[in-house]
Parts: sequence; structure tokens; C-alpha cells
Amino acid sequence: MQSTNGHGPKRAILYARVSTDEQARSGYSLAQQLEALREYAARKGYDVLEEVTDSGQSGASLERPGMDRVRDLVAAGGVSMVLAQDRDRFAREPAYHYLLRKEFEEHGTRIRSLNDRGNDSPEGELTDGILDQLAKFERAKTAERTRRGKLRKAREGKIVATRHTATYGFLYNESRDGYVVDEQKMTVVRRDFRMIGIEAMGMRAVKRILEHEGIPSPTGLRYWDRTAIRNIVWDDVYKSHPFEEVAELVSPEVAALLSPEERYGIWWFNKRRTSLQQVAEDGLDRRSYRRRQKRAFRPREEWIAVPVPDAGVPREWVNSAREAIKDNRSFSSAGDRFWELSGGVLVCCACGRRMVPDRRRNSRDSKRFYYYYRCKTRQHKGKDACQQWKSYRAGETEVAIWGFVSDLLKDPDRLRIGLEKMLEEKRNGLVRGDLDREAKAWAKKLVELDHKRSGFQAWLPRGLSPSTS
Repeated sequence: MQSTNGHGPKRAILYARVSTDEQARSGYSLAQQLEALREYAARKGYDVLEEVTDSGQSGASLERPGMDRVRDLVAAGGVSMVLAQDRDRFAREPAYHYLLRKEFEEHGTRIRSLNDRGNDSPEGELTDGILDQLAKFERAKTAERTRRGKLRKAREGKIVATRHTATYGFLYNESRDGYVVDEQKMTVVRRDFRMIGIEAMGMRAVKRILEHEGIPSPTGLRYWDRTAIRNIVWDDVYKSHPFEEVAELVSPEVAALLSPEERYGIWWFNKRRTSLQQVAEDGLDRRSYRRRQKRAFRPREEWIAVPVPDAGVPREWVNSAREAIKDNRSFSSAGDRFWELSGGVLVCCACGRRMVPDRRRNSRDSKRFYYYYRCKTRQHKGKDACQQWKSYRAGETEVAIWGFVSDLLKDPDRLRIGLEKMLEEKRNGLVRGDLDREAKAWAKKLVELDHKRSGFQAWLPRGLSPSTS
């Protein structure tokens, strides 16, 4: 079997991606994509080198484990084509698609999708580029229309069901646009407020009681997070508001639907701005990813109040609980030590993720703590996600690391070699794996080419060339 240039077998990589966790769990979309790609590869006479998938990964970034695998396979050579079902499976940003195409061309690899509208000619590339920009514009308009629809729904006094489950202690109604009280869970909420606000118990004590009694947390897990308890205390959905207060927060049309004799909680919509970013972390022998969520409060005037049924928590309990925890501060996991190694200095040898600090109280002396480093992946996702079960004593680990760093600082030649290597990478321009830098560099080249093309177009109508100016 010969390649298109007649110098060897035609080898293809099949790439499939789904963008949501729901699609990833069902697997239907991935299977459908791969089936279509296999049929195309067989019809065109390609040997399939590998099938690569990205489950639950956004196409708005190239920071994806599967895409890393594809790029590594292409860089190794011997790949004729990387094939996907749709162009937006590779990337939803036209600039990223262009970046991949140019990167693959350097290794003699073509990038192709089943819905390509053009060909390899300049006219075909222009056609695909224009249609990609139109698709990007339509996605942005769809997102904006969706957001406006949610805002309108909230202003009408309806819950916007952005999550699968309702706020703890409530259930969605049949139309999923309102709350009804879940008495079983709301009993736990009322008890939390009473223990903190009336019985003057600390959140750590409340946490231990709930866990000892086997009461599931809002996430359904056995263990309670003090942050979850704090969020319950400060959430206005549990605070009882008389009709007069609610009427000042909602429109007259919404207030007309409420009973003046009833009390209500307030569910706030558009309260925070949330952005989700996938961040690459270089481990010992592989790159891993974690999702970093940034949340910031919007201006108070942008919040939208939605009345919900009264939770049955006395208002004085809510006020007392908030007063009790308003000055609480989280304890440092570093204790009174001079330094600690979180933040990417120490990584797990099994999964490549960062190790995080942990402290445990001495069972005999409540004022004494032991400090460790543990793999956060194993704790949150279980033994199937990471095989690293051991926690490392902080004192021993930090002494060993400090010894290594101290020896390094005493050897100026090693420092000089490392610095020269960093400078060489900067001089070379693009660094493999630094996608932001790659994208910016390619974007700069595109702008330069745009200026040159504009110059040529200005001269051509007059039958001139730039060299005759």
C-alpha cells in the first residue's frame, strides 16, 4: 500500500472528541465518530496507526491529553494523516486549527476532517477559513442568546436549573423552574444552624457529628467539608424573608404571584462570574491536566432575586450562626514550619499530579499536629485514579529536598548550565508544549502576512508591483 507520494504506506491517526461529561459517560458520540472515521480510512486505503480520544474535553483549547498524544505521534514521524469527523473536533478556534495544520505539515502530515468543504488549494483554504469564522460567530451568538434567556427566566421569578441537583435541602419541581422543600435534608440544614448559632459549636465539631452519624454531604459523599457548612450558613436561600422584603427585590409582576402572609428564601442568580480553565502540569514522565475554576462576585446590582419556599430556619438562628463564623479563618497547612513544598514543587510519582500538604491531630494531645504530603488525586477520585497510597512525613521530606537544593546552590556550574538552557529555549522562539506562546507567535505571523497581502492588493489594480514604487 503506497502513500500519496509513493514513498511508503499510508498511515492515519483517528481522533475523536466530545466536549461534555455527559457525552463522555455515555460514549455514544465517541463511538459514532470512530465508526465513521474507520469506514473512511478503510475506503481510502489508510492503515490506522492509533485511535485517540478526548472525553469531556473542550475544543476551545489545545490543552488536552488526547491532543498531546496526537502531536507526539506526529512528531515521531511516519504519519500521513490525522483524521477527525468534523473540523471543530480538532479545535473550535480557527487560529488553533491553523496552528495544528502548520505544525503537522512540518512532519509531512496532513490534517483532514470528513466535513472539509474546500481542498488544499488557496481558494479551498480560504473557503474553510471563512466558514470556520462564521461557525465561531454563530456559536458566540448562540451562547449570548442562551444567557439572555436565562436572565429573562430569572427575572420572571423562576429557578434556572443550571445544575443536576437543586440546592441542598430542596428539590426541583416537575417543570424544574422552582424549588420544593426536601424535608429529610432540610432537617439537617436546620440542625446545622441550631448547632452553630444556638449551641455555639464550631464547624469542625459539626462536621465530626455529621460524619459520625453517617449523614451524606451535599455532594453525596460520606465526608463533610467545612466549606460546605460555611456555604450553607451564608446562603440566603435558607434565610427567612417577609413578603415586604422580597417585594423590594423582585419585579411587581413576580411580587403579585406571592402571598403577603408567607415568608420566602432568596435564591440569587447571576451572583458570580465563573470561568473554567484547563491547566497543564508536567509530571515526572508525562503531562497531566487539572481544571482550575475562577469565581468572582458580580456587582450587587446585577444579582437577580428569585423567591423560593421558606426553609423553616428561624431567622435569629441564621443571624447568630453568621455572627459566630464571620471571623473564622482557615488554618495554614504549613503550621509553624519555615516552608512547605506544595504549589508544584512536589509531585506524585504515580500520576504526576501535585502533592498537597495535610495535617493530622495527635490522638493523645489535641494541641499537637503531624504534617504530611499526600496525593490529592487518590483522595478525591479513589485508588483507580492513582496507585499512590502513601503519605510522606513533612519533616523528613523537607529535609531531603532542602539538602538537594542546598547542594545545587553550592554548585554554580550546574546553575549556569540550567540558565543557558532556558535562554536557548527563549532564543529558539517556540517551545513545544507552551500553547499560548505558540498561538501568539502564529497570530503575529498571520498579522504580518495580512499586511503584506493588503499591500499587494493595493498595487495590483493599477498593474504595478511593489518593486516599481
